[in-house]
Amino acid sequence: MKIAFFPGCMVDMFYPEVGKSAVRVLERLGCEISLPDGQICCGQPLLNSGFTKESIPMMKNLIDSYEPYDTIVSLTGSCAYAIKEDYKRFLAYDEEYAPKVEALANRIYEFTEFIVDVLGVTDVGAKLEGKATFHKSCHMTRMLGVREQPLALLNNVKGLEYVEMKAADRCCGFGGTFSVKEPEISEQMVLEKAQNALNTEADYLVGADQACLMNIKGCFDRMEAEGILPNPIKVLHIAQVLDSGKGAN
Repeated sequence: MKIAFFPGCMVDMFYPEVGKSAVRVLERLGCEISLPDGQICCGQPLLNSGFTKESIPMMKNLIDSYEPYDTIVSLTGSCAYAIKEDYKRFLAYDEEYAPKVEALANRIYEFTEFIVDVLGVTDVGAKLEGKATFHKSCHMTRMLGVREQPLALLNNVKGLEYVEMKAADRCCGFGGTFSVKEPEISEQMVLEKAQNALNTEADYLVGADQACLMNIKGCFDRMEAEGILPNPIKVLHIAQVLDSGKGAN
């Protein structure tokens, strides 16, 4: 299957190893992947901050970049939601782009959603020894409705035991620009998330949104620096887990 890949800014700029893992997984599942030259930020940070007018050129650029492709896979649930739903609201009265947005919304999928619901795969042949817990990110879980797909994939990773943390679907405190606007509240929220993950005694904290994972890992790093991290825990994007044991580097 031919697909277009949308890694999202966080992966594209700061965590390219996550994007590489996702590409390897998709290629092993028989996908031929394209990355449009014109793709840049989807505009979600500006939208979250209320800069609607300023984000419109970015929306239109993304629509134009991905218009030639029948299937688009996003590595970030929050970006996928912005493209599927937010774009419709803000371009509803644009005669040229409103129909393009509607068409694009029906062709874009979150990474795990695509693997499970479109390709029909729940076992990608991954292997990882240890215990993992999963952070259910806000946009992906509550807004996109992608809940069971990542767990179905994790439960088929050989050697991996899944244990659910308390309040797994509670916000980690990142929330786009929320962590910048309300840093004190955000800090308490991520501390609660980190503690819930640590209480499972998992070896891995896994998620499907790199921004959330960056936030949670930052909390773990601060705890370690302060000497209050009770047990080591590695933070991984689900793409990295699915790429494990298959020649990943």
